[in-house]
Amino acid sequence: MLAWTIRVIALWGAIGTVGYLLLDEWTNGPTFAHIAQDAQPESSSLEGRASQTFRADPSGHYFLTADVNGSSIRFIVDTGATLVSLSANDAEAAGFDLRRLDYSHRSHTANGIARVARVTIRELRIGPAVFRDVDASVREKPGVSLLGMALLSRLQSYEIRDGKLTLWW
Repeated sequence: MLAWTIRVIALWGAIGTVGYLLLDEWTNGPTFAHIAQDAQPESSSLEGRASQTFRADPSGHYFLTADVNGSSIRFIVDTGATLVSLSANDAEAAGFDLRRLDYSHRSHTANGIARVARVTIRELRIGPAVFRDVDASVREKPGVSLLGMALLSRLQSYEIRDGKLTLWW
């Protein structure tokens, strides 16, 4: 009976901790302030295919800096995101007028449902690779911008292996 009681208390403690972390993430947005800079990407070319490789940060996330409409924007690579998702600050830096955006769209995120505005990024550059007319969204809430499948699916391929993300175009 005592072992069962201890297991139930441990389970509720775990549920409470996860609930607290999700609520904090939902209300405050993701914070990655502990990461100073992106790891320097490694570039290569094989059989006419160019690539760049990025190392995971200590928490296992992949960050990269891309040029969006002429502005340098820091992204976390998110294979679970449908679109490229810009924070309001990053969208403004990339030339979008936040007052003219229509936030009537809904996006299902890891943190629940968020109001977003749909936009098209004129040009997104990752190193020498250039992508035009990329479907994206702008979130009302602060946080890190996400590099989702709207861009990743336009690559020749990508791979995550041994703590490294490699993008081929």
